[in-house]
Amino acid sequence: MGDRYPGRVSEAAQNRPDQARADGTPAAGSVTTGTLVRDVVLYSVARLGLVVVLAVVILFGGRAFGVDVPLIVAALFAVLIALPLSLVLFAKLRKRVNLDIASVDAQRRADKADLHAKLRGEGPHR
Repeated sequence: MGDRYPGRVSEAAQNRPDQARADGTPAAGSVTTGTLVRDVVLYSVARLGLVVVLAVVILFGGRAFGVDVPLIVAALFAVLIALPLSLVLFAKLRKRVNLDIASVDAQRRADKADLHAKLRGEGPHR
């Protein structure tokens, strides 16, 4: 596709984490491990919060109709409902976590390649 369409860039190339992005998301190396941890924790808490909210709705919804729903059943159904729902509701946060992971991984690979080059005696010595 490269020579046939010189002005066209594939979606995969546009989404590479090592490229500066026009939408303001960080490029590779600018995401720290702390940022990644913060985003992963935020995403996990959001998903767990959704499960809790759904479980409470199922518990009290059942009581509103005169049905006593056991907690384990409400929790199980809440997890099953929250799985696909969280993909839609928290898509932006999930994409940010994915980009953060890719950035940290790209930086780790670059650091590893630099270290290997230095060990072979190929890089500038300080």
